Amino acid sequence: MENKPEKKTKVAITTEQKIKRRDFISFGVFGVLSVAAYKGWRLLYTSPNEVAGVTAGVRAPLRRALNKTELAFRRVFSNKNLVKTYPKEMAAKNVRHNSDIGSKGAETSGGVIQVIKHNGESQNITLDQIKALKKTEIVYDFKCVEGWDQIQYWGGLKFTDFVEHFGLTDQAKLAYVGMMTPDKGYYVGLDMDSAMHPQTILAYEMNGQPLPLKHGAPLRLIIPVKYGIKNIKRIGSIYFSNTRPRDYWAENGYDYYSGL
Repeated sequence: MENKPEKKTKVAITTEQKIKRRDFISFGVFGVLSVAAYKGWRLLYTSPNEVAGVTAGVRAPLRRALNKTELAFRRVFSNKNLVKTYPKEMAAKNVRHNSDIGSKGAETSGGVIQVIKHNGESQNITLDQIKALKKTEIVYDFKCVEGWDQIQYWGGLKFTDFVEHFGLTDQAKLAYVGMMTPDKGYYVGLDMDSAMHPQTILAYEMNGQPLPLKHGAPLRLIIPVKYGIKNIKRIGSIYFSNTRPRDYWAENGYDYYSGL
């Protein structure tokens, strides 16, 4: 009579063995990821710096990553996406003041803003001309790259109204707009979509009062879709371009786009 093979009996795995197995897998995965992270950090740390130009100050692979991130943001960006606003009573009475870079000569500029077109033509626009147009107010959460934020109340002229009233609609078809202080000490470059956002204003008031010098008098930019480093104070000139204008903090290692 043929003998049937004996069935193998399964050895029961104890709870302790299961825990040890999971711990082994977890530590193994953690170890692999740690090695990969270290190698990635070493690769970035030892990679060459970017070639200094409109941007500078960071490793080349990091700048490439920042530029790719900008493209991704710009593909999904829409001027229909408005920044949250608040009642005026929620605005800070003591508005935080961070920097005086570019402040020389602001008090003697006479409130004249030089607008330079792409073809080199220029026109001077006075603060009185700007204030004669419809005022727009905004109360929103101003955000700084340093990590702080504050609800602030600003008043001024919509940049879109500025462009339309002063015959700059053809300039707004270009890719970028740049702004610079009278002493040329501080400057920003902005993608045109962000500049033409419906909440971007050229501000001449803060908390319903004339703009103080330390907060950007006679005229400053309030662009809620950007971090504070793009909200240039003491605008002396505005110029339009199809290539990236100079940007103070981008030349010092920060993200050129600096969008929220």
